[in-house]
Amino acid sequence: MGEFSHFDQHGNAVMVDVTKKKETTRTAIAQGKIKVNDEIFEKVKEGSMAKGDVLGTARIAGIMAAKKTFELIPMCHLLMLTKCKVDFEMLEETKEIKAVCLVKTTGKTGVEMEALTGVQIALLTIYDMCKAIDKHMVMSEIHLVEKTGGKSGDFVWKES
Repeated sequence: MGEFSHFDQHGNAVMVDVTKKKETTRTAIAQGKIKVNDEIFEKVKEGSMAKGDVLGTARIAGIMAAKKTFELIPMCHLLMLTKCKVDFEMLEETKEIKAVCLVKTTGKTGVEMEALTGVQIALLTIYDMCKAIDKHMVMSEIHLVEKTGGKSGDFVWKES
């Protein structure tokens, strides 16, 4: 493990200087789940939620959030994303909705935070659109699945 890069020698929070870093193609995939009750699961699956298309709205929210990550997380760089995609999987057995966010760019810093932000906001949007039925939804297992590119190399999540 390396040192924390977002602090200077005096312990002050700083944005990392990436000026001299080489541009590379970078990708990140993150995922997370939201546990819902039977009624919410069926209404989302059928597309019959009173507020409208839950997954379509959550997809757009996740993409918008990934693009605005630099505005939400203080030390993140403004990145020109070349691809952002949010997909969902309905997990019937556990009554969970899994969100997966893929983000790509060619640049000097990675897109892990953008992928994680996209997943989290997609899940929060599901919560927001379904909370009138039940507020006991739980978001969990939000994590980076893989990343490619950059000086630190590739990363793949390994289940423990």
